[in-house]
Amino acid sequence: MAESGTFEPVSPEAGEERRNGGRPNGRLGSLARIAEPVLNGLRERFKADLDDRDPDFIREQLPLSWLLSSIWFRGEVRGMSRIPEEGPVLLVGNHSGGNLTPDTTVFTLAFCAYFGVERPFYQLAHNLVLASPIGPFLKRFGTVAASHENANKALSSGAAVLVYPGGDWEVHRPSWHRNEVDFNGRKGFIRLALNADVPIVPVVSVGGQETALFLSHGERLSKLLRLDKLFRLKVLPISISLPWIINAGDMFGHLPLPAKITVEAMEPIHLREQFGRNPDVDEVYEHVTGVMQDRLDGLAAERRLPVIG
Repeated sequence: MAESGTFEPVSPEAGEERRNGGRPNGRLGSLARIAEPVLNGLRERFKADLDDRDPDFIREQLPLSWLLSSIWFRGEVRGMSRIPEEGPVLLVGNHSGGNLTPDTTVFTLAFCAYFGVERPFYQLAHNLVLASPIGPFLKRFGTVAASHENANKALSSGAAVLVYPGGDWEVHRPSWHRNEVDFNGRKGFIRLALNADVPIVPVVSVGGQETALFLSHGERLSKLLRLDKLFRLKVLPISISLPWIINAGDMFGHLPLPAKITVEAMEPIHLREQFGRNPDVDEVYEHVTGVMQDRLDGLAAERRLPVIG
């Protein structure tokens, strides 16, 4: 989602113009003018097209994809029966594993196998993921660019939507914080659920942050290179991963280590039933992240060693 730290193709001149009376500043202004046509094209490219999801393609790919996922990640998905069997629902997950996000892969395959490929299901992803070589493949599985517009469009169509409020911040958190839910205070998912009047189903996963050694968000590096101004990229993460060894930005992905991935869907949270007619967003945020952290602690306690599981 836009608030979840994802790359939103917007005018790169905006921030500098506000500080300089509407005039872009120096080299940043020049870069902004060069980047503007590219970003305008990206705006169009990443608009939601729910029709890109192809049930026939998913059906054909599902057996082999699930086999590979089961062998490499030993994927285990629990609690699928807790997800409402029909109608729109907002699935809210913690996020791990860099730009390849193996937890998303494991859960998406399990969802399609459990509910059938005909049930509309969309996953919100960082635009850089969709721009990668696997982007066209993911779109056919129902992956759309993370934004409020795309999420609203999918929910209003009656679909289940998977969102990661922590976005690129959480997915690149240092490995020693691997068992922490870190949405970085982002609460847009709550407003989304309230506006669409849909239940929230927390989806908790463990293991993804063991597929590489994540060292730093790279927030300062992003600011130094002004990526936050040009592309709204708040992080430029640093990790140790194959085949690059030192991996800056994870722009080209990496070969994930075969860590065991465990995912669990929790009981639905009906916000107005539980928190009243006009729920306090801060209270809901603390509750959702709290119950997710409790479950993540439980999943982490089951693991014997990193990667091995």
